[in-house]
Amino acid sequence: MSNYHNTPNPREIQIPLKGISFLIGGAILIFILVIAASQATQVVDPGHRGVRVTLGKVSPTFEQEGFLVKPPFITKIYQVSIRQQTEEVRSECYSADLQQVKATVRVLYRVPESSVVALFQEYETNGDPFPSLIAPRVVEALKEVASTQSAEMIVQNREAIKLGALEAIRRKIGENAGSGPLVVIEDVTLSDLTLSSELNAAIEQKMTQREEAERAKFVQRRAEIEAQTAIIKARGDGEAIEIRGRALRENPAFIRLQIVEKWDGISPQVVGGKGESANVMIPLMDLDRSK
Repeated sequence: MSNYHNTPNPREIQIPLKGISFLIGGAILIFILVIAASQATQVVDPGHRGVRVTLGKVSPTFEQEGFLVKPPFITKIYQVSIRQQTEEVRSECYSADLQQVKATVRVLYRVPESSVVALFQEYETNGDPFPSLIAPRVVEALKEVASTQSAEMIVQNREAIKLGALEAIRRKIGENAGSGPLVVIEDVTLSDLTLSSELNAAIEQKMTQREEAERAKFVQRRAEIEAQTAIIKARGDGEAIEIRGRALRENPAFIRLQIVEKWDGISPQVVGGKGESANVMIPLMDLDRSK
């Protein structure tokens, strides 16, 4: 009798199973809705622009930074930075005299808004155009400029090499259908210029010899100037003596005039043999008569 009363009714078991199935289905539906909602929204970070791609088709316009809504699962938003960025590339090239030169090129660049979509379509940038677009052009530009200069000139005229490379990089990157450059190259810098040890020694020796030659030329020039100055001074002194002698010959009273101008008003004294002294009177009568 006890076993009969403890056996549950099958109808009583079916009711809880239906409730559990309903709860599981609801949870799955909510999960799907949450995933869909997360896929339907995205935030474009500050300093970036978004490129919308729907089923493999790129939208011709970019998305501004901030919150946006998109169709879930079929649309992706790729972010492209428009901030100034700095990257480095190591390059090997050969000079006009076939010497190997290694250099590190630091590039300061930015992507203009007008080129965001075009860059994404034409280059595999994944938001960064440096690896696929900028770096190869930098290497090509440096090789082009270095091939026109000797290794010595590359080391000595680094600024000229830099300006030539900057112009070549901008030219090689090109423009975006007349709306401006694909990428704006603000500036480049060259560092870590490396030559072979033998070439470095030869260039250093040549520069030392050139400095010594310039120093010797300067010393020689200074000696020539000093000699010319001495000649001019001697010539002037001779002409002054000649003029003075001519004046004395033509005007004897000129001597008396100089005596009067330099006389301090005290008559000179002459000491005699017994220790006595007497004033000597200067005859100025002739001078007075000349006046």
